[in-house]
Amino acid sequence: MSPYLELKRECYEANLQLPQLGLVLFTFGNASVVDREKGVFAIKPSGVPYPTLRPEDIVIVDFEGQAVEGARRPSSDTKTHGVLYAQWEGIGGIVHTHSTYATAWAQAQLDIPILGTTHADHLTTDVPCAPPMSDELIQGDYEQQTGWQILHEFERRGFSPSEVEMVLLGNHAPFTWGKTVEKAVYNSAVLEELARLAYLSCTLRPEVPRLKDALIQKHYERKHGANSYYGQS
Repeated sequence: MSPYLELKRECYEANLQLPQLGLVLFTFGNASVVDREKGVFAIKPSGVPYPTLRPEDIVIVDFEGQAVEGARRPSSDTKTHGVLYAQWEGIGGIVHTHSTYATAWAQAQLDIPILGTTHADHLTTDVPCAPPMSDELIQGDYEQQTGWQILHEFERRGFSPSEVEMVLLGNHAPFTWGKTVEKAVYNSAVLEELARLAYLSCTLRPEVPRLKDALIQKHYERKHGANSYYGQS
């Protein structure tokens, strides 16, 4: 019996949530789950439609993207996931989609500005958009360089992946992550909603002001701070 059955099942269930939440069209996305004790992660196979996906189709790979178990070829984004898992030890799951509004902001090469309290409930910054990759890097190991593109942008901005669990890649699309793959899926859905609300707000009022610092801190701290009081104890 495979030692990765539970890991495959968890990855399978996370991937199925993406079309259910309206975050992917056809095969435009993937979710992965890491097992750090074993030094591997599970990821969706490349190009397999979600309606036909089965738990046994999920591929197990190491952090270099080499297959450990599975008959299918892993997602074309596997090396991106591998770089993030190798460099950010605190994350347990990663999701990549081409969801409509988040991808539109990415294609426009724009950060998603923090305009309202829905945004501040989840993070205290704009959603960062990394600049498009250079031609030289595109011609190299593109998927691996995509992971480094994210890492370098977070280093440049001084962001922590535990505090900002989402990013846009210029001309490309969003990635999200979390301590668990469930949180990564949640963050992917939240990101799409933040992108939609920001787009609508900027359409209604192009000069819309950013959310006040006091409201940013209040809404973030009441949900995530040491004295948070959102939800049940």
